[in-house]
Amino acid sequence: MTLDEERQAIRGELEALRANGARRQELSLHACKRLFFDLGIRPSMAAVRDLTQTGSASDIPKDIDHFWERIREASKVRVGAGAIPKALEEKAGELLGELFQIARLQAREALDHERSETQTSVQVAAEQIRKAEILREAAEEALRRAEARIDIAFARVRELEAELSASATQRSSHQENTQSAMHRLEAEKESLAKRLETEQTTNAALRDRIDALHIEMRQSTEHYAQQIKDAIAEAERRVKPMLVELDSLRNMAATYQSGIRDASRKEFDFIQQLSVAKARGDRLDGQLRAQSEEIDALTHEVDALRAQQGVDPALAALLCSLAASGRLGTEELNSVGTVLDGYVVIPPRCPKCEDGEPELSQAGDGYELLCPECEHSSGIGRSRFEAVARFLNGQVAPSAA
Repeated sequence: MTLDEERQAIRGELEALRANGARRQELSLHACKRLFFDLGIRPSMAAVRDLTQTGSASDIPKDIDHFWERIREASKVRVGAGAIPKALEEKAGELLGELFQIARLQAREALDHERSETQTSVQVAAEQIRKAEILREAAEEALRRAEARIDIAFARVRELEAELSASATQRSSHQENTQSAMHRLEAEKESLAKRLETEQTTNAALRDRIDALHIEMRQSTEHYAQQIKDAIAEAERRVKPMLVELDSLRNMAATYQSGIRDASRKEFDFIQQLSVAKARGDRLDGQLRAQSEEIDALTHEVDALRAQQGVDPALAALLCSLAASGRLGTEELNSVGTVLDGYVVIPPRCPKCEDGEPELSQAGDGYELLCPECEHSSGIGRSRFEAVARFLNGQVAPSAA
């Protein structure tokens, strides 16, 4: 059996003793016995500590001294048990004592040397451990920093990937929205063109209808005026004889008392006829006023239709909203011209000061919208539509710049 196997067997025996409740001193004595008697090795603190794995630097030397004390006691017993003369026994005991002291001194010196070497090794090992701890801490700190930087880099990479994906998605969505908007606007343009053509046709029919209404209205007015004139003439024609007759009857009443009743009756009939004539005249006058008001309403409607120039109200509202939001440029405003002036609504409040009530004035061939409070002006535009659009968007017409 090799030395390593013997040591492993000793360790197994010590583990069995420890499992049976053996103390540190018993374990150390057993290790000393096995080292000294079986392996021929002088017990030392390092060897015993290596086998027992227990005990301090002060306890193990005490256990080794106790082992040598027991060896010395056993040697004395064996020497005294034989049939040796007393003097020889004493000399043998002294010799063994001197040998024991010499062995003890050598063991102490070896122990001190091993202790110093062990302490030096422990100090070196402690220094190496301290340096290793420092290096380990530095390495761990560097590792933590590197991991933190890696985490930050990974987070940044994820953010950049998310931003890239979102940007690509947004770009594709924007392209799709732009294309759909273009298609929708083209479809709306075609639809508006068709509606404009339809409205123009309807507007032409309305103009014909308005002209016919004008002719009919003129004819009705002339007819009603002629009826009124005839009624007044008829009333005058019938009243004059009655007045003459009334005068005659009044003259006859002074002479003839009996004719008073007939004169009163005729006067009552005349008054009734006169009341009927007046009522008819009032009714014809009311009809004339109603026809005049209808003519005025139709005239206002004709003026509004002429101002709107056959533009679809939905299209006009869309263009007005685009102009109010500032989405129409100078060329678009110039191209629209005065077509939408009939749909333009003057803003009730100034967009800058929010206190003034804007006033629209006509300057030559153009229009100007001005706030009397803050003097915010649209400049002179070619149309009411352009003046209102520039006033709402805070722009100034080129002619007023």
